[in-house]
Amino acid sequence: MFSLKTLQTKKHWSNWAETAQGQFEEFFTPRSVEELQAIVGKAFKDGKRIRIIGASHSFSPIALPEEICISLHEMRGMDSVDKERGEATFWGGTYLYEIGPLLKEHGLALENMGDIQEQTIAGAVSTGTHGTGITLGSISSQVIEWEWIDGMGEYHIHRRVDQDDSLANCLHVSLGLFGILVRVTLKLLPLYSLKVKTFRATIEEGMSSWKEDLHQFRHLEWFWFPGTKLIQVKQMDAIPPVPQKKWEKTISTISKNVVDNQAFYLLSEICKRNPRRTQWVSEFSAKNIPNRIETGYSYELFATPRKVKFYESEIAIPIERFLECMEELLAGLKDNPFFVHFPIECRFVKDEPGFLNPNFQQDSAFLAFHMYKGMPYEAYFEWIWGVMEKYNGRPHWGKMNNLSKEKIQKLYPKWNNFQEKRQEYDPKGIFLNKYFRELIH
Repeated sequence: MFSLKTLQTKKHWSNWAETAQGQFEEFFTPRSVEELQAIVGKAFKDGKRIRIIGASHSFSPIALPEEICISLHEMRGMDSVDKERGEATFWGGTYLYEIGPLLKEHGLALENMGDIQEQTIAGAVSTGTHGTGITLGSISSQVIEWEWIDGMGEYHIHRRVDQDDSLANCLHVSLGLFGILVRVTLKLLPLYSLKVKTFRATIEEGMSSWKEDLHQFRHLEWFWFPGTKLIQVKQMDAIPPVPQKKWEKTISTISKNVVDNQAFYLLSEICKRNPRRTQWVSEFSAKNIPNRIETGYSYELFATPRKVKFYESEIAIPIERFLECMEELLAGLKDNPFFVHFPIECRFVKDEPGFLNPNFQQDSAFLAFHMYKGMPYEAYFEWIWGVMEKYNGRPHWGKMNNLSKEKIQKLYPKWNNFQEKRQEYDPKGIFLNKYFRELIH
């Protein structure tokens, strides 16, 4: 996690992967809505730009502050809960890893989560953070009410009316461009647990059973190691609530931290120093995929620790083109020409009405491409972007991408609707940093 003290003293910000960084003028950690409104109101008068940095976990420059940098670290926790209605309201600065235990005390749980839990709820909602499961949407789809401060310092509350609610579909994935997301109300499920099965399979086996698995399991995820024909398959189903057994949790923690992170870090360092070893590392990793079965509360098993730093680009394509796309990737990466040993992560998400969701109005396969931090990624990502454009791929906003004004217009049919509504709430564009100014103007 970033250091609040460093931000305050050095006025320098960097995201987790250090793919975006820069200086800013002022730093604030407000503790109340009124304090936050005062900061925004003054910025509006002075013509200063603001960005909220969340947990700084995005790989793209969407959170990069230029003049005023704000963290909601002091505005965290559960604000209210209604167990009968299955709803809870959280302050925007609440970290995802804090939400599960808070909800458990009330017999509730999030419908779905991603595999990283360090983000703030405001950041996760604003960027469309997602998990996997073809009957499930992103975290944004679980929001039924937004509370935010606009670019003039005014406070707003909007509750989703229906799937055709235009304002809700703008707020669904707002990228922080409508203002500062102060509180969100989430629709929840009764507390449940997951049974997670992880095993190795050939890519041919995975592709032949993919359609059946997609609908048989609540969650399905693949990790395919480039240059090999092996995948790690992760299947998850909901079961009645039961905590993870102590011995099972200990074994899992050791495995994920020592093997999945420390050992993989050492292998990654070998690749960094000698890129021609990447194929061997990819094959070694694929052949040593563990066979595991775990059970525990959903929030205990959705996320996995990611301590080995990397660069990432993730792209959503129409799900009906997934196998076709995989065939092209298999052919292009057969001899591992880009020296990549990180697996390609494949997840599947239900369509959503959010105007800027990568899975807007289409069930989607999300493919995430990674390169170890410090290794050259440019050629690999450029090739990937070229391939995925053939399948009308929509890049995840929080990951590295090659979006342009022209590409956005083509990929997002409601882009102009979003911009018209955004200008109502931020007429001076105080929430537009350089990244967004280049995409909008």
